[in-house]
Amino acid sequence: MMSYHIAVIASLVWQIAAEYADKPCAARAVANRSVLCVCTTDYCDTVIRETPTTASYYTYVSSEAGLRFKKSSGELQSAADGSVSNNSLEIDPSTTYQTIEGFGGAVTDAASITWKNLTDATLMQHLIDSYCGDSGIQYNLLRVPIGGADFSTRPYAYNELPENDITLSNFTLAPEDYDYKIPMIQACQKVSSARIDVIGSTWSPPPWMKTNNNFTGYSRLKKEYLQAYADYHYKFIEHYAAAGVPVWGITTTNEPLDATLDYININNLGWTIDYMGEWIANNLGPTLRNSTFKDVKIIAGDDQSYTVPLYWNSLVSRYPDTLPYLDGVAVHFYMNQYVPLSLLTQSMVEYPDKFVISTEACAGAQVTDTISVDLGSWPRAELYFNDIIQNLKNNVIGWIDWNMALNTEGGPNWLKSSVDAPVIINAEAGEFYKQPMFYAMGHFSKFVPRNSKRIKMNETTNTNIQTLAFLTPENTIVVVIYNSGASDTVKIRLGGKEAALSIEAKSFTTFEMLKE
Repeated sequence: MMSYHIAVIASLVWQIAAEYADKPCAARAVANRSVLCVCTTDYCDTVIRETPTTASYYTYVSSEAGLRFKKSSGELQSAADGSVSNNSLEIDPSTTYQTIEGFGGAVTDAASITWKNLTDATLMQHLIDSYCGDSGIQYNLLRVPIGGADFSTRPYAYNELPENDITLSNFTLAPEDYDYKIPMIQACQKVSSARIDVIGSTWSPPPWMKTNNNFTGYSRLKKEYLQAYADYHYKFIEHYAAAGVPVWGITTTNEPLDATLDYININNLGWTIDYMGEWIANNLGPTLRNSTFKDVKIIAGDDQSYTVPLYWNSLVSRYPDTLPYLDGVAVHFYMNQYVPLSLLTQSMVEYPDKFVISTEACAGAQVTDTISVDLGSWPRAELYFNDIIQNLKNNVIGWIDWNMALNTEGGPNWLKSSVDAPVIINAEAGEFYKQPMFYAMGHFSKFVPRNSKRIKMNETTNTNIQTLAFLTPENTIVVVIYNSGASDTVKIRLGGKEAALSIEAKSFTTFEMLKE
């Protein structure tokens, strides 16, 4: 009888261990590329973040060769006094920089429609768990378009009719909000162990508010609708809150430079500095700060990094009345390969109580990209990883991807344009693919939670190794390591303890240990 009970207990222990064990990537080879991780109704890979002890550490590795969050543990060693080696990282948690808000992606119409196209409830849940659950990469930031964007199936705004309705008497959310975007956000909220912060961005208001009476093209807001456009944002926040989706922040219009130059034919609205300064100081700022939603962040810019001197420095310098209303400035990544991101640090030196956040990025969008969806591309994962590192080194508090998921053509998009995404959905085959970009995001989003602080490291590394270190709210030290070259070694030291790591070629590594 005793042996029977032992067998039953052993079986239960095995079942519990199996339930909480990592499920490895179901790898699918792609010619001349890294692997895809395939999720079906019956299977989807997972990763659990382990808690190190005072004597141990954990590492998680993804590589071009096909590793995906390969988990390993090791014992910390006593550090040899005065020893210095190549690729040595001396952690200094006493020196801290910015506090991290988080990482995430955009719940566009395209992303949420494509998610719903899976139809199978289990497979849909796999995608949500993969992004927002504790067994996934734990996104805690979601950006949502206020109305339509280019990655919608049609151009639209709220309160399009009646025209010239200054009181917005017919303001209602769109079917896309109730059928797609809000359900996807709520699904993430349900599985997340952290608060999901939502940022709203308008691409275009209803055409009747604009000088060209169109969703696209060269435009400005008509002077008589400055207050109506502020109310438009207030009503969006109000309606989303009523639907169970609190809004953490709004931006002051997506990529406002586009419509001032008339060179990109997407939903847009152009702003000059003078016009925007007047609107924030006299309309948007007072409207929100004197309302129930007074704590919603107001974020300027929401354009390429090189526009920060324009949509932040020039704006607040010429219109200082805007500064009490503004919480920070948002940037996009599309021109970062040509812009020294030290610009972000330099621009904000005089504003230590304000933040910079990166709100949009995607691969496959450049004119030089010959492929929109490049399944298994490791260089695109490196593009993400490197940009996140460079942003965080320049005091950015968060990094948000563009579409969380797209179809195999890189859409839908009402302009018939297409780009890549970390998750590509093949609804017809009943599966979705986690791209290398997904894991590049996860090496940060899963292990650097909200309220982590970037900390100082004294580094001696070769040119192929890039690193960042963080102190998390759980009192652990997290180090992310990007190796763009051949296999190597790295020695990490904190106080009297150290760990010597073998670093895979062309890889991302996240290392975690307890702070002494």
